[in-house]
Amino acid sequence: MEEYLDRIGPADGTAMRAAAERQSQLTKPAGSLGVLEELSVRVAGMTGSCPPEVPAPAVVTVFAADHGVHAQGVSPWPQEVTAAMLANFAAGGAAVNAFAANNRVDVRVVDVGVATPVDQLDIIHAKVRPGTRDLSAGAALTEDEVRAAIAVGFDLADRLIQDGYRCLLTGDMGIANTTASAALIATFTGSTADVVTGRGTGIDDATLAHKTAIVQAALAMHDVPATEPLKALQAYGGLEHAALAGYLLGGAANKVPVILDGVIAGAAALVAQALHPAVIDYCVAGHRSAEPGHAVALKTLGLQPLVDLDLRLGEGTGAVLAYPILTCAVRALAEMATFESAGISS
Repeated sequence: MEEYLDRIGPADGTAMRAAAERQSQLTKPAGSLGVLEELSVRVAGMTGSCPPEVPAPAVVTVFAADHGVHAQGVSPWPQEVTAAMLANFAAGGAAVNAFAANNRVDVRVVDVGVATPVDQLDIIHAKVRPGTRDLSAGAALTEDEVRAAIAVGFDLADRLIQDGYRCLLTGDMGIANTTASAALIATFTGSTADVVTGRGTGIDDATLAHKTAIVQAALAMHDVPATEPLKALQAYGGLEHAALAGYLLGGAANKVPVILDGVIAGAAALVAQALHPAVIDYCVAGHRSAEPGHAVALKTLGLQPLVDLDLRLGEGTGAVLAYPILTCAVRALAEMATFESAGISS
């Protein structure tokens, strides 16, 4: 992992300055494209070019894993739903498949830690272990398991980029993964359990109170400082969070933009930032999840979400919805006329 981290550098400041200067020369009032102008400047910095090429083709990778804390009753859904949804992804029947088809984004599905055997599915098989241990009773993962899951994400990012993809999107699947996410977000933001713990798949008030108490007790038991990202993953998991962190690091190492989905990706991004602060230079917040911890994570990461549609599905749906916004921002920078080229006097 240390070799991977050595490949990451900050965004290209020269390209960003050139992009900002070009924005001021385009045939529009300065600042009239709002967030899209800043976004295009950021993509120039990520890729080291001005104007950057449109980041296409794109791929959304759905990392799937299960969580031992499910045994504590933090979700009404049975753990077998994770495997059932993987079959749905593989068959093209999930929301992320529909959105991806609409926006010309390819879909990859990865078993990094599903408890139920899914060997029969046509997906990427990279299982580190069949689910985490119960974070409320002890460490969810060992250090070796954490490093192995991070390597799954980093190696896959490398391979996808070698295959020609120029934009990586995050996706996730795992019953009870918002419990682990809440613990991770609390660790890296200094927030309390009641602030960052949400309803996940739609739990009632009593279950939310129980889930919050589980997160609060786990935070007190493990007491991991924000400066120890590997220990935080050991304490709380999940395997998809670790793989996503590696995936973000892989995008940064290859100077390719990564669009984050919701709260699971936000938690993973906090881990990745703790491993290497420059990784966030390459991340774009696709949307703001309805999960309360996501807004807290985005504030700490310093990322502004592109859309806010009250989504809380996961799968990568918010990231895929945001992808056309990213490409429009880049096309505007690259393809709009300047005042000079249009013959408009300053």
